[in-house]
Amino acid sequence: MGLSVGIVGLPNIGKSTTFNALTKAQTAQAMNYAFCTIEPNKAVVPVPDERLQKLADIVKPEKIQSSTIEFVDIAGLVKGASRGEGLGNQFLSNIREVEVILHMVRCFEDKNIAHVEHSIDPVRDIQIIQTELIYADITQLENKIGKLAKKSKADKTAKAELEVANKLLAHLEELRPVSSFEDKELEQFVKLDKDLRFLSNKTVIYGANVDEDSLGSDNQFVAKVKELAKQSGDETVVLCAKIEEELIGLSDSEAREFLDDFGVQHSGLETILQKSFDLLGLQSYFTAGVQEVRAWTIHQGDTAPKAAGVIHNDFEKGFIKAEVISYDDFIAYKGELKAKEAGRMKLEGKDYIVKDGDVMHFKFNV
Repeated sequence: MGLSVGIVGLPNIGKSTTFNALTKAQTAQAMNYAFCTIEPNKAVVPVPDERLQKLADIVKPEKIQSSTIEFVDIAGLVKGASRGEGLGNQFLSNIREVEVILHMVRCFEDKNIAHVEHSIDPVRDIQIIQTELIYADITQLENKIGKLAKKSKADKTAKAELEVANKLLAHLEELRPVSSFEDKELEQFVKLDKDLRFLSNKTVIYGANVDEDSLGSDNQFVAKVKELAKQSGDETVVLCAKIEEELIGLSDSEAREFLDDFGVQHSGLETILQKSFDLLGLQSYFTAGVQEVRAWTIHQGDTAPKAAGVIHNDFEKGFIKAEVISYDDFIAYKGELKAKEAGRMKLEGKDYIVKDGDVMHFKFNV
């Protein structure tokens, strides 16, 4: 299951530095001028999960395979991006393809690093980006309304969809994002969102990029970002891109010691990945064998056949049953054999709802 996070924000606020840090790869240029990133940089990032290593310590597999998230570093947007200003619409289309927006915001002062708006004001910066996303949604929706208007003359379904589209357009024209639209549960809205992938309806995590001195305790800029995020129901992660970049290449113990010095429990990467999983209702189950210990990403509430289908479609089509051991039992009994002897392995059918951390083996016939 693919999950992509698009890193967006104004130019020159630390997006590419954050991308370098989060992906542990120096693939994005980080320069002190706008539009350094032109084509969206992409990198597939393994999701940190300490449970994998604990399973591997017992099974002794040939390899370990983590779940992954794709990070996309999208070039900086500016005022008028929805009308093609800066490098414009091509970057808005990049955002349309991601599931989560990591909206980076500058929350530190440094006279040596230019700001495109010439001052530090994270709330203003957030509103600039949000407004451009709304304008882009308006353009998309207006085009859709034109098509629906023609179809609605002879199609009742199109007429109903047109009514919702017009109501949504009025909402957007008040510069309110799609995410705050009151009729999102309607079937017609769901269809519109599926067709148009509204930018202002994306799941958002605000990345408050601070200096080293502000990492352990929120500064005035972070406080403003958190207050704004609270009002819209979004999440905020405080990180220092420079420090995250310094973590590259450190061992786990060295990274832990480094973070402890700043009074931080988790790296920005770990926090962003976990929040992305939680916000999208995702979880992991494991397969554990001598060839491979692997994490598989599924949605919370998925049944055993659906989980099996993540491995291969044939597993879902021909699903017979699943052998399931909870992660805690697998660790406590030091593997499958003793867990089975203790009666901790269960045979589950098609209606079984997979739990986070389940260690599973599927029986199927095609």
